[in-house]
Amino acid sequence: MEKITTGVVYECLRCGAKVSTEELEIRGGEVKCTVCGYRVLKKIRPPVVKRVPAK
Repeated sequence: MEKITTGVVYECLRCGAKVSTEELEIRGGEVKCTVCGYRVLKKIRPPVVKRVPAK
């Protein structure tokens, strides 16, 4: 069962856990994985594809 979040979602590079900005703010605003404690998170891009017309 996945949690529905409206903010930005990050992914831990070590364990692959998904961490939302709400969870980071609850834990004091520290950039740290809530599962393993690793400090390197990457921002997950939205699945929307931007289409630009070629001229």
